[in-house]
Amino acid sequence: MGSSPIRRYLNPTPLAVGLAMSCNAFPALADEAPDPVSHHLKTDNSTEQTDTKNSASLANGKGKGPKTIKQANGTEVEQWTVVASPMNTLRSSIGFSRMQDDVLHTPQTINVVPQILMQQQNVKSLDEALKNVPGITASVGEGEGGMSGDQFLIRGFAAQNDIYENGLRDFGVYTRDSFDYDHITVIKGPSSQVFGNGTTGGAINITTKTPYAGNHVNASFSGGSGSYYRGTLDINRKITDTIAVRLTAMGNENNVVGRDYIYSHRWGIAPSIIFGLGKKLNYTLEYFHQTDNRIPDYGVPVATKPGTAYGKPMTEYGINRNNWYGTTFDQDNTSTDMLTGRLQWEINKYVTFYNDTRGGLYSRYYSASQEACGLATCVIPYFSSNPASAVISRNGGLGGPNPYQQDDWSVQNVASAVANFNTGKIRHQIIGGIDIEHIYDRRRNYAYASTRPGTSLMYPSMYVPGLSLCGAGSCANNLTNMPNGVGKKEWKKGDATDVGAFLSEQVWFVPWFSVKAGFRWDHWDSHYNATGGDPAYADTHLGQTQDTFNPNVSLMYTPNDHAMVYFNWSESTTPLGLYVANSSEPLTPKNQNFSPERARLYELGAKYSAFHDRIGFTASIFRLEKGNSLLTDPSTGSVSSSGDTQRNQGIELSVSGQILKNWNMIATYARYDSLTTGGTAADIGKQVQYVPRNQATVWSTYEIAPKKVYNLLVGGGLTWREGVFLDTANTARVPANVEFDAVISHHFDDHWKVSMNGYNLANRLNYGNLFSNRVTPSIGRAFLFNLSASY
Repeated sequence: MGSSPIRRYLNPTPLAVGLAMSCNAFPALADEAPDPVSHHLKTDNSTEQTDTKNSASLANGKGKGPKTIKQANGTEVEQWTVVASPMNTLRSSIGFSRMQDDVLHTPQTINVVPQILMQQQNVKSLDEALKNVPGITASVGEGEGGMSGDQFLIRGFAAQNDIYENGLRDFGVYTRDSFDYDHITVIKGPSSQVFGNGTTGGAINITTKTPYAGNHVNASFSGGSGSYYRGTLDINRKITDTIAVRLTAMGNENNVVGRDYIYSHRWGIAPSIIFGLGKKLNYTLEYFHQTDNRIPDYGVPVATKPGTAYGKPMTEYGINRNNWYGTTFDQDNTSTDMLTGRLQWEINKYVTFYNDTRGGLYSRYYSASQEACGLATCVIPYFSSNPASAVISRNGGLGGPNPYQQDDWSVQNVASAVANFNTGKIRHQIIGGIDIEHIYDRRRNYAYASTRPGTSLMYPSMYVPGLSLCGAGSCANNLTNMPNGVGKKEWKKGDATDVGAFLSEQVWFVPWFSVKAGFRWDHWDSHYNATGGDPAYADTHLGQTQDTFNPNVSLMYTPNDHAMVYFNWSESTTPLGLYVANSSEPLTPKNQNFSPERARLYELGAKYSAFHDRIGFTASIFRLEKGNSLLTDPSTGSVSSSGDTQRNQGIELSVSGQILKNWNMIATYARYDSLTTGGTAADIGKQVQYVPRNQATVWSTYEIAPKKVYNLLVGGGLTWREGVFLDTANTARVPANVEFDAVISHHFDDHWKVSMNGYNLANRLNYGNLFSNRVTPSIGRAFLFNLSASY
């Protein structure tokens, strides 16, 4: 299914890459990795073709070269073993039915964070994993109501509603733990033809751990800096020949090195079961629960020192990086539940049917203090002879943000079919289906009995004597005054329904050249209501209905199974009311009729999997254009359309795999050239906010004496992001990020492993989460010990 003609000729069954190296170089993965696969290539005069160019002996002596076996009927069959590196991400699957091929044969820039990389780095969250992907920036969130949670930008464009699990959207606003992740795929560029509305900069797809044919238990414990304690469990059991179950679980408690009072206490569980394992008809059922009690961190303010051209984080002017400007009332308590069912039915050799369904329940109590460094009370006093007199505000814009209780639910069903057939010598693959989703958001706003006073910029205090929180429905005059005439309302409710139909066809005119074209049509219907609260303001009832059409065309040259050159053109649409669960106020009386944000991508790229799939190389050049850019006001949280047109163009490079025996590496580099090209006159020619000019990551490990008693794995890496502007006017800038991390580990045997990770070894002041008037300092120097057992 979905393979190119060359792969179909070479491999009568879908390609299963043998991870022999992972068993030799990484014993802990031996129980999870499949056995090396021997592919039989016919050498007689039948229509099957042989891979004569790649039948040389395997590099580094791993595995066996080809050998000829005479069968009982006298036919000679050449047998050889394909050995790949688990670091070579080109052979990774995308992870869901609408994108059938692996990364190598998908005509788009795709970054993968593989399981082995997450294990070596002891990744604990989605945010940590995505540090390995260039072009991704974490955002703090907007003002009124607050966002926090996982809010990402891809190539500088918002992707807060573009996080998926196994191809289905995850609507929740929470910080995602990685305990149930198999691997993560970041698909760069507009992808509305596949995912629906959104995906201006790209999409993040998480492939979860699901049952397989085998018995396995893995347990680990981590502890270290910042009172970090973490335990995980992963159990897989094959119940019958066609039924298997899997259970993953996590408990985590930690503070944050380099930040006062910040902590997270969370736990999660994710059981799953598959019926029809290995059969043409199978059904996988997954449940996910995560509870998190954490302190939100809005970081430190950005201010402009008198006489300078750009604003900078106040920590660049001597403010202690540990300073936290919240109060004892601040908290972010989330509970997330998702139930997912995925059906796959191979009707015949031509057609396979899929039906994926997800229901989600999201509950959240959120209370945060948004700091602001005013000119008269903060900036001027700090840069005077008496800096200790500087006072910072904690109320944000228009008297907020104030606490709220959020309760959401969502449902999505994607029914699709994939057809593979030939018309004469021309091969076709058609993918089509229907995607229906609905999201409902309800928030109840609370108010403080009095305005929160400011606190010292240099020596903040979280204690506010006399401050109290009003009960539900009380203190209406102190509710957050929402902008655009909405006013001080107690209840905010939003909902949206999207009905989409998608269709694409890939045609191989010859085995080495194909064209893929498709489109998706969506009918988007969203509503927003603000009611109750201060009777001085009328209730607000708004709605928006839009029909969108997003095409995609790709040209692909595949001279063999290991290489592809492609050109891709695609579009995406983002209606203003898309971020129902994320935005505090997606629609207002002024913006409900704004045109949607539009994005268009032109991309030329090449991918090559070399040395018997040991190393993968990718290169791409692209131009991404966006019109009617959506903006979020840093103080009020109001979402609006700026009318600006922006473009980001550049080059992305990557290499991943086994460089030499026992030496593995994954490295990426991105060079971006971004500009505002139209709209607001003062912003034309300015660099797009949050987009760095250069960004790179590298992670490399070397294993000494594998399988010996004195074995040792050593490695480390670098993540670098050049400084970026924080606003469209380019008046505020955050310095570059440079982080050095390292790992050392030892296997006692094939089951037990001990490791030590070091993070930010230079203890550099970096900034992880960005917003236009504030940034959050990243973790300081930290060490984490891990002990794991695998049976």
